[in-house]
This record gives sequence, structure tokens and C-alpha cells, in this order.
Amino acid sequence: MPQTHLFLGRADLEAAEMKHCLGLLVLGLYLCLLHQVNGENLNRNLILKTVNDAKLRVDADYEYSRKESIARVKRDAVRSMDIRRLLTQPARDTRSAVRAAEYMENTIKLLVERSAKNHRIHKRSLNATDLISADDLNTIASLTGCAARTHAPSCNAIPTVNKYRTATSVCNNRKDPRRGASNTPFIRWLPAEYEDGISLAKGWNPEIRLNGNYLPLVREVSDQILRPVDNNLESDSLNTHLVTFFGQWTDHDLTLTPNSPSIRSFNNGINCDSSCDRTEPCFPITIPEDDPRADKTCITFFRSAPACGTGNTGYIFGASNVRQQINALTSFIDLGQVYGSEDALARDLRDLTKDKGLLRVNTQYKDNGRELLPFSSISINMCASHRRITNNSKAVEVPCFVAGDVRSTENLALTSIHTIMLREHNRLARALARLNSHWNGETIYQEARKIMGAYSQVFTFRDYLVHIVGPDLVEKKLSSYPGYDENVDPTIANVFASAAFRFAHPTIQPFQFRLDKDFKESKKFPSPLLHNAFFTPWRILFEGGLDPVVRGLVGRPNKLNTQDHILHDELREKLFDLSIHLNRDLGSLNMQRGRDHGIPGYNKWRGFCGLTQPKNLRQLAVVMNNTVLAKKLLNLYGTPDNIDIWLGGVAEPFVPNGRVGPLLGCLISNQFQKIRQGDRFWWENAGVFTAAQKQSLEKASLSRIICDNTGVGEVPKNPFYFRPRGSGYTPCKDIDAFDLSPWKENKPRGEHGSSAEESEQYHHGN
Repeated sequence: MPQTHLFLGRADLEAAEMKHCLGLLVLGLYLCLLHQVNGENLNRNLILKTVNDAKLRVDADYEYSRKESIARVKRDAVRSMDIRRLLTQPARDTRSAVRAAEYMENTIKLLVERSAKNHRIHKRSLNATDLISADDLNTIASLTGCAARTHAPSCNAIPTVNKYRTATSVCNNRKDPRRGASNTPFIRWLPAEYEDGISLAKGWNPEIRLNGNYLPLVREVSDQILRPVDNNLESDSLNTHLVTFFGQWTDHDLTLTPNSPSIRSFNNGINCDSSCDRTEPCFPITIPEDDPRADKTCITFFRSAPACGTGNTGYIFGASNVRQQINALTSFIDLGQVYGSEDALARDLRDLTKDKGLLRVNTQYKDNGRELLPFSSISINMCASHRRITNNSKAVEVPCFVAGDVRSTENLALTSIHTIMLREHNRLARALARLNSHWNGETIYQEARKIMGAYSQVFTFRDYLVHIVGPDLVEKKLSSYPGYDENVDPTIANVFASAAFRFAHPTIQPFQFRLDKDFKESKKFPSPLLHNAFFTPWRILFEGGLDPVVRGLVGRPNKLNTQDHILHDELREKLFDLSIHLNRDLGSLNMQRGRDHGIPGYNKWRGFCGLTQPKNLRQLAVVMNNTVLAKKLLNLYGTPDNIDIWLGGVAEPFVPNGRVGPLLGCLISNQFQKIRQGDRFWWENAGVFTAAQKQSLEKASLSRIICDNTGVGEVPKNPFYFRPRGSGYTPCKDIDAFDLSPWKENKPRGEHGSSAEESEQYHHGN
């Protein structure tokens, strides 16, 4: 079955170029007519030539990047850092969205450069809106494919639009069909703050002051604030390690910000991997001179891809002129990481060889008789760069696993959760088929998917969020369901994706724990250090399967985030690499990403949340409850206004019985409040489930799902709440099974697999 391809092949490129040429010919007539109406527009031949030149430039860089990446894999020179970048390359419709945006951005840049040259004006003194009319901008948008990114789909053309979610979540909101859909821009809760006011990342030019002070290097901040002061790592007495990875699991349901597929600069051809120059899309992280890694001058960093029509042009199709970023996923808790957030991927993940509503599974391996994720079928096999020997001494190259989210193989814990949820879907599908033998595969698939999405919503709101934002914020913002409101925008906020929901990085333990049946360290398969558990699917196949990893998640505590031990060096010095000389720093990446996205500083967000905005050392020391830390922050930033939002957020003392400070608690609870209230398919909304079905869902248990889909025989009843074994652990036989009986249907199915009564109900909407 076809699978996501990370790169376009030569035939694809030739076909794309043919489409470009045909599009230019067809739209040339339109440009001619437009020019007759508005004589002030740019010369049509200039626009046609510039669009074509921009497309050739972008396509050439895409092709170079494809060839170079394949070559690295073939010569076994690919690193874990490369694997993650390659696996998260935009594909399918996301790639189309990114490509269109880069066509348009490069067209505008070329037009500005050529106009500056023709008029003998320095191009930095020009604004695109001074040179290009609104009509021409919209014409360029049509030529580059950007205009198509804003067209609203016809919801009436989707037969089941009122019964089941679409894969992309278009038409969740009937009034604004693209709201919350995949491959649309993040929303801004506060205006962006770019260095040039439009698109240039904060700190791009280190000689430019912000609020009267120079921004410190993010790696310098990491060295002075994030580096542990000693080796006394403290564990969390309340939360299991599952809390951290369920947070990552949830994040991978809500946010994925694509980078450009190009690994070299569009401006001058410089390879971002081998240069420390800042040239789009390269935004490398500079290493301070006194850093322990002084033998290396920078850490490679790619800017997030722009969204269509932003970052250069004024107002196009109602978009503001500042650069925005794309969310490749839907903004809803819908388990897109299981099912995919695009139609083509959703189809590829299904087992369509049989009409049983199942998801595809691995055809080569099983885990003690249980299903595993299928292997990726892409032509270049990144995970095979980790070669291991099976028990029979046969050398095997293990491909990456594939799921609804491209990051499923990133670490063993995440892979385990993905696998459990795959198994649970198939378990539900088989049970629903027995319950309703007249259902076809499509109905079984959609009903199982609907239950699974409801599971996730229940577990997130009932069980998980209270561990993070604390009971006070849950009571204030996330307790009783207020009902669906089509005027609430659930779109993920840029600050949530690039900063706030990265709160859990300081809670990651340095080990990927694996425990035996007695919940003790496995002697046969000891817990690997975290950097040895990235992109290693072979460890699942040949080192004990899922069960030891799952026991490690529920049987070991989180790392506690403390102000003198924020980020462990497994993440600060060895992220995504097996050699300390090729490492990355997660804290530096988080801060650089916030600057890349133009996220306002610490005090702006405290003001947004109605919190005090410290202006001096005394006030900052009160907020942080730590004078030493406040002094370090002011020595680096000069003013609290400039503190990077992620850093300021994770440095704050916790809210009562939570694991974030007041600022991140505000931002996280705000986002989940909007996600719930703006979701027409929220499990508690009228008409989504019957009253009896809701009663079953209210009693659903993540512990039961673990029991049903692994060989783990006992678990904590609340798997997020840490207790040593013997205190709070429950045998699986004593945990209530999920009651599927309310899904038994006795009425004949009408059109699209619904009963006549349901068809009438959903025809009129919820």
C-alpha cells in the first residue's frame, strides 16, 4: 500500500514543472485582462517570469535536498538529528501548502530585488506593498497556488459531515469550514514581534537592541540557567513518567510545525548543515566562546516554513502582513496521531484488504502475539542506520514504524503509546463487528475512531490536565462542559505550540525505563539512556517488546522540574544524537523557535494573563521566589520584558498541586478551554453520543486500555499518579471493562450507515 514519501522524485518534479508551465499559460490571459483594467499593475510578463524563476529556484533546492538526504542514508552518514528532520519533512498536502508559500515568498523577494535594481534603490529600503498592487498580489497568489489554500470547501458535498469528523477537520465549524483544520496557520493571541516587524526572527541581527538591550544567545541562556548545578536529580513524588509522555502524545495530536524541505538557503545556496550564516531558512544557534562545545561554532537550526501570503506582502485574502506558521495537524483532540490528519494518509493507514474497519499492522513481526505498528515503506530507510543483531545472530535492518503522526518512532515511550492505541482501535473494531454484524467496514472504522477520540478527550480533561495546571485552574476553566459555541475559535495558538506546551521537557528522566514483571529494573534489557532510545524500533522488536516500557511509564516517577535542575544533560547535550560532537540542546531549540516565530516576551504574556509584570530585580525575585535566579535572568536579558517565554514559563514556581507556574497554567488552560468549546464533535456535545454511550465513556479507563492491549497484569488505577508497587496497583481482572453494549444497533441502517432516526437528527445538525 502506498506510504508517505518524504521527497519528490524526478518524475514528480517533471510533472510539477509541467503543471507550472500550463498554469502560467492559462493565467497569462488572466494577467493580460487584469492589466487592461488596472494600468498601474506590474508588467504581466515581469510577473510571469518572476513566478517561474521563483518556482525553479525552490524546486531546485528541494531536489538538491532530496538527493543529498538520500545520499547520506546510502553512505550511512545520516545522524539522529537528520532522521528527525527527515521524518518530519512536510508531505502530501502539507508539502503542497509549504511549497506554495515558498513559491510566493520567493516571488515577492525577487520582484523587490529586481525593482530595487531597476530603480537603483537599496532593496532594504523598499516594502513589497510599495511596489506591488493588491491585484498583482492576488494574481501571484493564484499563480503560486497560495490562493487555493484559502478556498472554503463545500461542506454539503460531504455526506457524513454531521456524523463523523473529516480527517482534516474541515467543516467541524460549518460557518468557518477551515477553522481548526490541518495545514492552516496558527492563531495569534498577541501580535507577533519580528525584528523587522514583518518576518525576520528576533535576534537575527545580534547588534540590534530590543527594549534597549541586546538579546542573549539562547545557548548562553541554556548554559547559565538550564544547566544543572549538581547531579542531584530529584524525582516527582506525585506523577508517573507517563504524565510526561502522555503530554507529548497529546501535543502530537495538536501541533506539528513543518520546516522547509530545503536544507540550503534560497538566497545564496549555502547549506544550512555546514554553515553558521543566517540566511533563509538557516537560523543557526551560535555557541558562546566559553561554552564547553567551543570546538563547534553553531548548532544547525531551520526556520519554520511560512504560511501563504504572510511575511512580505501586506494584506492578501485577509491575512495580516506578518509571517505566520502552519499547523500540519488539526486543532482538535481527535487522535490524528493514530488516524492521520489528511485524507490520503488516513486511507493509507487503514487495512482495506478486508472490509472490517481495521488499521494496518506489521506483517513481519508480532509482540508476544500482539500487533505492532506497520513499517514505513519509504524508499530511504532512516531507522535502518541503527543496525542490531537478532537472537539468532542474523543481521537485520529495521525500518521506522509508521502511524498517523510522523514522530511515532521518536522514542520508545511514544512508540509504545502509539502501538497500544493501534491495538485498541482494532480491538474495538472487532468487538463492534460482533455486536453489529450488519455494519460494513466503513461504519465500524468510523464508530471505533469516534470512540477512540472520545477516550482521548475524557482522559485529557478528567485525568491528565489536573496534574499539570492544578485543581484551581481546572475548576476555574476546565471543569463543567459549557456546550459547543461555533464562535469560539479552537485554532492552536502560536505561543501554545512554540512555547507553552513544551512545558514538560524539564520533567523528562535521563533514562527510558524498562521494568520486569516485578516492576524492577530489567536485567535482560536494562533501561537505556534517553539518547540511546531515539529512533530505535529494533528495541521493541528484539528487546522485550512493549511491556517493559509500559511498566517503566507507570512504575517510575517523572523528573521534578526545579529551578536549579531544569533540563537534564541528556536533553541539553545529547538530544537526537549518539555522539556528543553532533548533539543538540532542547532548551536552546525551544527558545530559538520562539524567536523564529516572533513570539512576544515574558512580560507581554504575563500581562495577557492578568498577572503582574515585573520591572526590576526585586519584583522579578518575588515572581520567581528566587533572588539568585532573578539576578541571572537580568544579567542575561537586561529586562524581564525580553525573557524568552518558554524559559520564563518553566522557571516559575508551580501553582498549587500543579507542575507549571501561573503563566503557563494560564496559557495551557486557555487553549484547552477553546479546544473543547469550539469542537462540534466534542464527546459531551448534544447528538454526538447517546446518553447511554456517554455513561460508558465517563467510566472509560486508560488503565483498562493498557490491560487490554499489553501483557502487563497490574497497573495503578490512575496511571498518572505515582505510587510504588503494592500501594495503589490493581490487578487487571479487577478493573472494569469498557461497556460497548450501548453501541448495539437493532434498527436497519439508512444511507451512509446511520439509522433512519439518526439520519434525520444529523441532517438538521447538532
